[in-house]
Amino acid sequence: MIVFRLGRIRTPQGPGMVLLLPFIDSFQRVDLRTRAFSIPPCKLASKDGAVLSVGADVQFRIWDPVLSVMTVKDLNTATRMTAQNAMTKALLKRLLREIQMEKLKISEQLLLEINDVTRAWGLEVDRVELAVEAVLQPPQDSPAGPNLDSTLQQLALHFLGGGMNSVAGGTPSPGPDTMEMVSEVEPPAPRAGAGPSLKQPVAEGLLTALQPFLSEALVSQVGACYQFNVVLPSGTHSAYFLDLTTGRGRVGHGVPDGIPDVVVELAEADLQALLCRELRPLGAYMSGRLKVKGDLAVAMKLEAVLRALK
Repeated sequence: MIVFRLGRIRTPQGPGMVLLLPFIDSFQRVDLRTRAFSIPPCKLASKDGAVLSVGADVQFRIWDPVLSVMTVKDLNTATRMTAQNAMTKALLKRLLREIQMEKLKISEQLLLEINDVTRAWGLEVDRVELAVEAVLQPPQDSPAGPNLDSTLQQLALHFLGGGMNSVAGGTPSPGPDTMEMVSEVEPPAPRAGAGPSLKQPVAEGLLTALQPFLSEALVSQVGACYQFNVVLPSGTHSAYFLDLTTGRGRVGHGVPDGIPDVVVELAEADLQALLCRELRPLGAYMSGRLKVKGDLAVAMKLEAVLRALK
């Protein structure tokens, strides 16, 4: 029992009989036994874009009753929120396979992270048990490589590899079932007699490559206009648009003619990962790599555009 005499805290009393002065003393009981609570299953996105329902069971006890009363008003609510936030941050950084196979390791990590916060409140967490209820959406496809469609693979090799195959004279282009090692450090040798030219931005090449995949069916399915504010490696911003409101749709550099339904901001590397299906729109948004201004449901329709690339 924590007793306050005229507002001043006294030494903890009990267990057993405690004498209180009426109208002078006030008190608050503190249960020192081990207690438990459950984090209800919630939807989370893993690093590879899988959506799963995850909950947890947490056991804790109060080791310093004075701190538990003086430092935080609602100890139970604060502990629940701390545990849920720690679980969310930990799972966003991991693949679905790691979450399923390393639940004990993740639980130990959560135990340490929660205790780092709650020790100052006089509370210590003894046990955390992670529970994966269900996988609501499977992870995305494997990264760019043999599992990609041959057309998308050639586009990735051309635009992301800096056009190495077409620039290096006399070097044959790799077949659809082969991969070629290219150097991203040493620049390709310039053509004989060719003047200096600026390299086409990766973002512009990737978005322009979407044009052959646009169709009236895709316009009917999405029916929205997007503006992409791409952050280039140099730190500058470049604007592109994808208009899927009329005709077969169109894509280009700059801002759209009308007001876009959604403005998306992301890094050039994340745009590359989206178009190569290494990153899903939902996973990118929940991890903070994709910022959306507008209707989030309309932004998630970009998944239909990515499926058209398969």
